[in-house]
Amino acid sequence: MTLDLYAGIPVTDYAAALPWYERIFGGPPSFLPHDTEAVWEVAEHRYVYIVQEPERAGNALVLSFVDDLDDRVAEIARRGIEPAERERYGNGVTKVIYRDADGNEISFGGGPG
Repeated sequence: MTLDLYAGIPVTDYAAALPWYERIFGGPPSFLPHDTEAVWEVAEHRYVYIVQEPERAGNALVLSFVDDLDDRVAEIARRGIEPAERERYGNGVTKVIYRDADGNEISFGGGPG
């Protein structure tokens, strides 16, 4: 059985949010379901999407664990986005937090293998 996962991020202004998300995810959306929604496939059968829903914007929490956290953070920095915060936990895990213009939290985590 295949499982597809979609994590949604409501934004106030789709047109303004789209370039930021293209930089955070490293490219254009994988597909565009309609005029105010964009979807990125971040891993096989795993998707993150933004959708214009001003009444719900600013409350999303999305965390992805990656094998290459330092490389990922450096790539995002080269695209002009710096982390809002970094959290380090006693078990060796690091969480790097980014926030879009609405305050939605997009995080990447990594740590010991």
